[in-house]
Amino acid sequence: VQLQASGGGLVQAGGSLRLSCAASGRTFDSYVMGWFRQAPGKERDFVAAVNWSGGSTIYSDSARGRFTISRDTAKESLHLQMISLKPEDTAVYFCAAGPQFGFTKRGYGMEYWGKGTLVTVSS
Repeated sequence: VQLQASGGGLVQAGGSLRLSCAASGRTFDSYVMGWFRQAPGKERDFVAAVNWSGGSTIYSDSARGRFTISRDTAKESLHLQMISLKPEDTAVYFCAAGPQFGFTKRGYGMEYWGKGTLVTVSS
């Protein structure tokens, strides 16, 4: 079972990035999938999540209005479109999957995790 995040990179403040997460090894079509991030020296934090159908989404306060989470169930992929990026968005971004929305802001409750992708936003 593998979740592989990609799409990170270096971008200037105000720029955009689109992260992707590819799932393999099992099907996640009944799972909630989400994005978390961990900035240097800080704990992992919730960013956004989407339910199995893509019809229900939740966002952290910092992500709401700037980030959009989506999933392609047929392709077993997850995406995070990020715009108006700020230096404080700099972090390693992780995708994760779990059975329901009842996870904590640190991600406890999510069952599967991918290796992260680094996003660096320069000022």
